[in-house]
Amino acid sequence: MSYLSELAALTDELIDAVAAVPKTQKRKLKSLRESTVQSLLNQNFLRTNQFEVQNQLTGLVERFRIINRESLGDALEQRLEALKPHVNDFTPEVLQFLLELSDKPAQKSRLSDLERLKESEKDAVPKLTWRQIAREDGWAQERALWKILDHAPSSDEEDYYEREEAPSDVSIASPSTASSVPDDAPPTAQDLVTKLPGGEESLRRILDSQDWRNATHDLDSDGRQKKTPVTSLQLLREVVFMLRGLPTSLFDSACKPFPDYILEGVSWQTYDALVNTFSECGRKLAPLRIYAGRKEKEEPLLQVFQDSLQKALRSFDLELNAIQGRFVAINKDVNVSLVAILTELGPSLAPLYVLSGIVQQVHRERNTKAFRYLELLYDAVGMAQMEGSLDAYKLLGTIFLDCFQVYLKPIRFWMEEGELLAGDRTFFIGKSSARPQLHQIWEQQFHQLVSSEGVLNAPRFLSPAVDRIVRAGKSIVVLKHLKRYSPVATRVKAEEPPMDFAAVCSDVTSFAPFSELFGNAFNKWIQSKYHSASITLLDILFESYGLSRAFDALRCLYLMSDGATSDAFASTIFRQLDNFSTSWNDKFTLTEIAQEAFSQCVAGHRLSADIDQRYIADSPAASRSSVRNTLPAIRLIYHLPWPIQMIISPAEVKGYQTMFVFLLQTRRAIYLLKHPLLGTTTTPARHQSTYYLLRTKLLWFCNTIMSYLTTLVFAPNINKMDEALQHALDVDDVGEVHSRFLDRILSESCQGKRLRPIRDCILDVYDLAIKLEDSHQAEMARLDEEQQEISRLTTFSASQQKLQQQKRKTRAGRTASLYSKTGLGVGLDGEEDGDDDDEEGEKDAAARNEKWKRSIMEDARARGNSTAAVMKEMHSDFERHLRFVASGLRGVARGSREDAAAKWDLLAEMLEGGIKEARHVF
Repeated sequence: MSYLSELAALTDELIDAVAAVPKTQKRKLKSLRESTVQSLLNQNFLRTNQFEVQNQLTGLVERFRIINRESLGDALEQRLEALKPHVNDFTPEVLQFLLELSDKPAQKSRLSDLERLKESEKDAVPKLTWRQIAREDGWAQERALWKILDHAPSSDEEDYYEREEAPSDVSIASPSTASSVPDDAPPTAQDLVTKLPGGEESLRRILDSQDWRNATHDLDSDGRQKKTPVTSLQLLREVVFMLRGLPTSLFDSACKPFPDYILEGVSWQTYDALVNTFSECGRKLAPLRIYAGRKEKEEPLLQVFQDSLQKALRSFDLELNAIQGRFVAINKDVNVSLVAILTELGPSLAPLYVLSGIVQQVHRERNTKAFRYLELLYDAVGMAQMEGSLDAYKLLGTIFLDCFQVYLKPIRFWMEEGELLAGDRTFFIGKSSARPQLHQIWEQQFHQLVSSEGVLNAPRFLSPAVDRIVRAGKSIVVLKHLKRYSPVATRVKAEEPPMDFAAVCSDVTSFAPFSELFGNAFNKWIQSKYHSASITLLDILFESYGLSRAFDALRCLYLMSDGATSDAFASTIFRQLDNFSTSWNDKFTLTEIAQEAFSQCVAGHRLSADIDQRYIADSPAASRSSVRNTLPAIRLIYHLPWPIQMIISPAEVKGYQTMFVFLLQTRRAIYLLKHPLLGTTTTPARHQSTYYLLRTKLLWFCNTIMSYLTTLVFAPNINKMDEALQHALDVDDVGEVHSRFLDRILSESCQGKRLRPIRDCILDVYDLAIKLEDSHQAEMARLDEEQQEISRLTTFSASQQKLQQQKRKTRAGRTASLYSKTGLGVGLDGEEDGDDDDEEGEKDAAARNEKWKRSIMEDARARGNSTAAVMKEMHSDFERHLRFVASGLRGVARGSREDAAAKWDLLAEMLEGGIKEARHVF
């Protein structure tokens, strides 16, 4: 088997195992096979077959044993077993490389060569043995070292333990006494101070000053426990240690003072109030020190907050050290005032209290997010500024902005790269697991994370800027799909405004609130990231993908901004309806009509049409009997590029379709009223006057609606939209401008659900126009039929008289003469009087038209109403509908707060001009 055939067979097996494509899909299998084989053939660095390497090594071990070199085979097998725990992805490549380097291993391999792989022992440090230690220390000369010791207690050891229990006795012992202490006893304080001049006296004073710690608390004469007096300096030292979180003698682990002590020279009540004040300070700082000292989670935001707390506590500890240092070596009289110390520490303690409260509040809350610290810090900074505490304002503001720098990292990465940091649970943007279509990337691929209560997963103070942050990242994502994105490293990066306390709050004495200062600084920071990507995307949409041309095309198609092209399209449809033709009722024919009519304003390859069969009437006559039939079934489809579809969604195209149908219905009524049938001399004058009166009113109503739509709805809103597009900053701004434009024209055109009864009443008026023309045509057909019947009877009477005068002629001659003069039927020679050149389609249309006229006449006879009664009824319906529309618009406009209410009121005023107080009398 050749190499290519073997490769093809293996490729087929690979496709069956991985792709699992059915055998019936031969075209897909063929394309997969060709692409896979091409990829394998073009691969220059194929992966090593680990199984083949293993087989070669196993075969090598067997070969060693066959040729009587079992020791070499055992050594190779041992090393292969030792290698198994350390196998990785590169192990097969390394072993294959060694096999390729080997040259006749069965003949040239020697076990002695393995010794060369071991480290050389020439430079190794010689080992130390006990024999060498004994020789150097002279253990052979010290015979007492090997004697058996008596471990029974002796009087000397008892004295030694007693001296250990009484350190004061040891400290005052003479040098002769100290010399009796065994040499291996630990050094005492006296041993350390005797080397200094006057050391024993200094040691005695120190021990005397600490006697209060070991004092016994006896009972006084009243049976109450005596309290040990302490000095202000001793109390100060204990307070400093307690504030630093160290163990003390005056306070327990919970910073609660022991009741066994009292300050010299003051009453118990004064001491109790003072020491409890310091105790309260320590209790407030304790949670802060506990949180700062524990190992925090892996959340970077919590880590930086903990580091900021440690820095604040370290700064406070340095201040305590400075206070304590003033009283360590006193060279002159110093007044130790605990109240003054408390006052001095007040400004430093205030922000620490706030931080401690924040830690405790977050600890009490459950399931809090990491950015909860940021929200509380933000509120605390604003409160400190309002209270006028500059020290607390600076410290809290610095901590807040330091923590916020870490929170900015995912925001910066999102706004610059359009990607999310892996494993970040504090960011407020999430990515959808499903892969949306290209035109849905902007809306569905990324979303804002909210809780079950609908709260955004972000700090509250970022709410005004969240939308811009999301849009900036989305712009980067779309630019990547458009292949127009340039990485940050390759483009000129805008200077990023600093977000530290010195830059945000440059003037701490400013009266501007912190929220405003932070908002302005953060807006500048966002603008440096936001502006470039958004503007670049908008330029691409307008210049490369023709967003402006797309808006113009939609206006031309659906809003009929070009009257000539719209009339060409509508007139073709109306003529087909009036001729009872069904040839246009096909999406291909309708597409051809639309492309031909709108060829001057839109690209033909982007335009198509469709028919919604739900609105198609059962018969051609029913299709033209009402504007609610057939016309709503016409669907114009304008195919937009996918970047444009991010702004103009399919739901908004439905709104355009609604306006298109309403305009088409309006044009249908105007089309019928502009082409009336003229009456004959025999037409009654009263019928003519009634018809033209009602036709004039209907035409005025339809023209009023059309003028209102074109001049008061479409034109102002289009101008407003074009002006707003000039100030749009991103895709969402453009989409919002377009959505507001579409909502306004739908609302002002009475297409909303609230004005649906008024819209239905307007369509009823349009149906009256169709009914009026149908009634007029029926009446004219009836009059024509009567006139033809009278002419036929007159001609028949004259022919009868002439027949009596020509008695001599044959019966056939009399019959031929009769038919030739009356013009009825055919001659004897069988030739027809009609035009033989008429096309079959026109005959069918004329036949259907004649059939329709007769059906109208039969319906009128069945109702038994005269034409005058029908006209009178239609006039009453028109007056009723007109009053309902005008009064309804006026009432809705007065009871609504929408912007379209003014337009409704204006349309009502326009329609009220046609309402007459006196009803026309027929």
